[in-house]
Amino acid sequence: MSMNGDGRIEMPDPEVVPKAERRQFSTEEKLRILAEADACTQPSEVGALLRREGIYSSYLTKWRMARDRGLLLAASDQKRGPKPSSEVALRRELATLKRENEQLRTRLNQAEAIIEVQKKVSQLLGPSLQMSENGDR
Repeated sequence: MSMNGDGRIEMPDPEVVPKAERRQFSTEEKLRILAEADACTQPSEVGALLRREGIYSSYLTKWRMARDRGLLLAASDQKRGPKPSSEVALRRELATLKRENEQLRTRLNQAEAIIEVQKKVSQLLGPSLQMSENGDR
């Protein structure tokens, strides 16, 4: 209950919110609060900041760790949902490289076969080509 300006008592709204919503902080808000906290020189200043922003000190700890690791700035660029494990990514890359390697081996074998055929043709036609060039035929 509270008194309004004309002396009447106001009753609080009795309706209860069915599900409380969590407050979400943007990256800019987190960085701003961290900058203010870092600028505080007295412990009481940090407490006042926490009360004013309505946050716990554990938020500052988590946000500082994320900022120091570089995760806070990268958080806005991250996709939501489960992250692919590095093992899965390595397996995909390995499969891609194996396919590419097999294709290159096939092309190499074909090129070697063509070169062998060209050598044999050159050996078979070599002397007759030299004779026809000299006009001995």
